[in-house]
Amino acid sequence: MSETMTAGRLGEVMAELAVLEDPKMREANEKRGDDHGVNLSKLRAVAKRLKTQQELARELWATNDTPARLVALLICRPKAFERDELDAMLREARAPKVHDWLVNYVVKKSPHAEDLRVAWMADPDPVVASAGWALTSERVAKKPAGLDLPGLLDIIEAQMRDAPDRLQWAMNHTLAFIGIEHPEYRARALDIGERLEVLKDYPTPPNCTSPFAPIWINEMVSRQATA
Repeated sequence: MSETMTAGRLGEVMAELAVLEDPKMREANEKRGDDHGVNLSKLRAVAKRLKTQQELARELWATNDTPARLVALLICRPKAFERDELDAMLREARAPKVHDWLVNYVVKKSPHAEDLRVAWMADPDPVVASAGWALTSERVAKKPAGLDLPGLLDIIEAQMRDAPDRLQWAMNHTLAFIGIEHPEYRARALDIGERLEVLKDYPTPPNCTSPFAPIWINEMVSRQATA
């Protein structure tokens, strides 16, 4: 696709996203730290129509506009990004939804995921570190071989209670996944959760599982037993 065609398509997508902007939705999203007012189902429909377009994805990302970046993450080729490119994108992705989609829809599918997981977990920026913990949760559940699960529990026990919100949330996921997927560490995971009380009072809608680790672990283990 030529630069002229890409630029034209970029303008069309940006105009379409601008039309979808809803001030009331923006107000609700901004309370969660997300600076956009576009309904995500409608945004996904835009991306579905565009299909995979890596060049356009890069152009949309470069706009620094949250809805455009969300579309970019849906139409890109995850394996086409270099390791340093993904690292730079993660550090730019301050909106929670962009951060979440980047990690889950792109980085997890990248051949650089493990390298980035290790680097990000050690990063002093808690938002960057939270991405490392999100990738660690994925490994705990799907590819635990080689992970030091007792060591992860040591870090969680020492740091999770006082961690910033997004890092705390990601560490809590790892704690829960260790308890759910690894029976030999379940008692310790439950004990850590009970003592730290992280997210114990988190408002949970009816018919949803609380993110409080002991409740979450016990609920999922119970479901597995009756499946």
